[in-house]
Amino acid sequence: MKNYSKLILPVLFLFLSGNSLSQIFSDRDKSECNNRFAIAFEKNLSEKPIGDIITEVGKTFLNTPYEAHTLEVADKEQLVINFSGLDCTTFLETTFALARCIKQNKTTFDDFKNELQLIRYRDGKLDEYPSRLHYFSDWIFNNAKKGLIKDVTKEFGGKPIKFKVNFMSENPHMYKHLKVNPEFVEEIKNQEQEINKREYYYIPESEISKAESKIQNGDLIALTTSDKGLDIGHVGIAVKMPDGKIHFMHAPLVGSKVQISESSLSDYVKQIKKHTGIIVLRAL
Repeated sequence: MKNYSKLILPVLFLFLSGNSLSQIFSDRDKSECNNRFAIAFEKNLSEKPIGDIITEVGKTFLNTPYEAHTLEVADKEQLVINFSGLDCTTFLETTFALARCIKQNKTTFDDFKNELQLIRYRDGKLDEYPSRLHYFSDWIFNNAKKGLIKDVTKEFGGKPIKFKVNFMSENPHMYKHLKVNPEFVEEIKNQEQEINKREYYYIPESEISKAESKIQNGDLIALTTSDKGLDIGHVGIAVKMPDGKIHFMHAPLVGSKVQISESSLSDYVKQIKKHTGIIVLRAL
């Protein structure tokens, strides 16, 4: 008798919704999503400010394993949902999408899928690989344009910064979709050039402690980086702890789990040399 187990497992994990070939998720993901909506209903979270909803939802992911490259599971760009393993960006996006659904009292799995697509893709439209907002500075710009967030960094005394991104177009061999579709590289390069024209604001690491009192529970935090060709090195969520200080909820790195930093946000940023400061985003 032939062993079909190796064929069956991927089918269980990669569940294609209905007849659509643009969505990948498992039955477990659907269940995990609905469980969070049930908890939100029990706690009447929709009545809370959106920032508090974000932190409450984010805490339901604590101890979820870090998993890299979860969005690169198919040959073509698809809406990938994975509640079982998260990197820093998918943790932030998944939490933000759930929180927005709860606040709007739109709590079906289809509502969540629509919200996640709106957040993750340029103008909310899933097309080919370049339609995903790969650089987080571009994510900021596009989601602000959609009216989903407000960049409040300048209001907090932020300093001007211009990025010089080119990492993706200079290293297409590191990206599955760019290796398979070299024609996308030029499109990515054009996007990089647009990012490099913009002026952003950031709070240098030495000044974060001064601005910390203005940061609210549930603000989205992007950490600027000194890595060549990149803009943002890490993202997470601001959490106001009992000590009155802002801490950082995030999915740190391979081998770790979603967690809240033991130290304050200011001290956390200083601990890693490549982090140069933060951008603060407020959900609308």
